[in-house]
Amino acid sequence: MKGIFIAVFVLWGAGMLQAQAKIVDKAQEAAIKKAELGPRTIDVSHYPKKIRYIYNNYFTQECVQCHPLSLPINSDYALPVEWEGYIKRMMYKSGSNISMGDAKKITEFMVYDSSVRKKTMMDKKLEKIADFLIYDSSVRKKALVEDKLQKEAPSQRATQEAKIKEIHDKYDP
Repeated sequence: MKGIFIAVFVLWGAGMLQAQAKIVDKAQEAAIKKAELGPRTIDVSHYPKKIRYIYNNYFTQECVQCHPLSLPINSDYALPVEWEGYIKRMMYKSGSNISMGDAKKITEFMVYDSSVRKKTMMDKKLEKIADFLIYDSSVRKKALVEDKLQKEAPSQRATQEAKIKEIHDKYDP
């Protein structure tokens, strides 16, 4: 009898997890569909020449091999840590031809673009950096273990702002 109870409990738990996964999948699917309906290009005519070069020769060439450009263009990613994680995942996908050097250039482009085109979103995320640190697993693990996410936020915000400034310093005339 006890074995049957355990089996039923395990199956019920597995069903609950599967239901939660479907909810996440549906939310993710909706976000993807929304992004796909948005613009597929970025007007980079006012961006620095080197950033336009990365857009034309790396971003539009590499990323389109696996998905429409509208996905990253219209995503809700804005912070360097978000782009680093996203592009790293893309780089390691089967069939991806993105090298480490290409990934770095694409990341720099996406951060630069976000700081211009998604400035309001980026600023809001920087204000609430603790909410977005979940993209950095080392910070998340440390915060969960030490329960110091709010204490980590100011240094992580400074780190994100420094990365944004570094990219602008590198590319702005």
